[in-house]
Parts: sequence; C-alpha cells; structure tokens
Amino acid sequence: MARPTVNKPPSFDTRDPLAPAFWDERFDKGFTPWDRGGVPERLRRYVAEWPSAAPAALIPGCGSAYELAFLCAAGWSATAIDFSPAAVAAARQAVGPEWQGRVLEADFFQFQPAAPLELIYERAFLCALPRAMWPQVAERWAALLPSGAVLAGYFFFDDNAKGPPFGIARAQLDALLAPGFRCEEDEAVLDSMPVFEGKERWMVWRRL
Repeated sequence: MARPTVNKPPSFDTRDPLAPAFWDERFDKGFTPWDRGGVPERLRRYVAEWPSAAPAALIPGCGSAYELAFLCAAGWSATAIDFSPAAVAAARQAVGPEWQGRVLEADFFQFQPAAPLELIYERAFLCALPRAMWPQVAERWAALLPSGAVLAGYFFFDDNAKGPPFGIARAQLDALLAPGFRCEEDEAVLDSMPVFEGKERWMVWRRL
C-alpha cells in the first residue's frame, strides 16, 4: 500500500525572525500555520463585554489582521502594525477597503500610537520573537499601556528550544510581566490552531 502524501513545508532562505524578510518569505510562499483565517471565540466574547465606547487598541505583529476588522466593526479605534511588507499587504487584503488604512507597516519598538491605548492584543507576537527579545517586548508593552489598560490575548506555553513559535514557561511569563501587570484572567483555549493546540491560554493582564 502506498503511503499517504505528506505536504512538506517549503524551503526558506531567511532564518532570522528578527528580519522582515523572514516573514515576507513565509507569507509569499503561503506558509502561515499560525493563521486561523478568522477571529477566535474568546476575543469575541471579551469585546462584547467591554464596558466603554470606542476604546483605542493596538495589534502588534498583526499578520493577516482579521481581528482588526472585527474590532473596528465593533466600534473600536484599532490599529494593526507589522514590520513585514508582505504581512501588511496580506492584512490589507484581509480587512478590505473599509479598514485597510488602519494597517500600518511599522516597528513595534518604535511605533507611537496617536492616542493613549486601552488595550494591546497579543496573538502569536511574543512567541514569534527569539526569547532574548522578550524583556524588550515586556518593557514596550508596559511603556505603551497607561495604568488601568490591558494586555489581553493568547500566550503560548512550551519548552521546545526551536522556533518560532518560541514557547514560554508560566513562571517566566510571570517574571516578565509581574513588575508592571496583574493577571486577571487565565483560561484554557478551546479553538486553537494545530500549531498551538493544548499549549496556549487566554490571559488578561492589567497594567498597574
């Protein structure tokens, strides 16, 4: 009996996830296993429960940015950024003409929002970056969010040395965020993509 065909990932020339070309190449070749093609359910419920009108939100490392169109349609003042031109192009196509002006090519570590943020949405951004960069990410989250604002989204827990995605240990995440944030929600995720299945949690961290 012939063995079933296994689709192997394409070969890539760029190996450094800190370079925009790394992500450009993956989008250009259609290799985006982190892309669920829509909005996860827990985010939908969280937005429905949000108490104020037109909050300002940022989606760093937005990829295809399906969540941007969802947030904007819900009345949020949301912006999505990515430093990969190919990701920005994919996001603008995904969100359509109504919201594509809110997708910006920008470096998260340099980006300055037009108004104070109430929320930063985390989805496969921290785990896309090498572990040595994580303290800088946490510092930037804290710098961008005023007291009372939230960092909410999905955090990937794993101990595999290779990546991306680069998983984190819970104690390590606490050490990164506890100086500036308090964890308010921590839940299992029921609709993960296969690459994250069983290893990610929905979390909400409140800025102190």
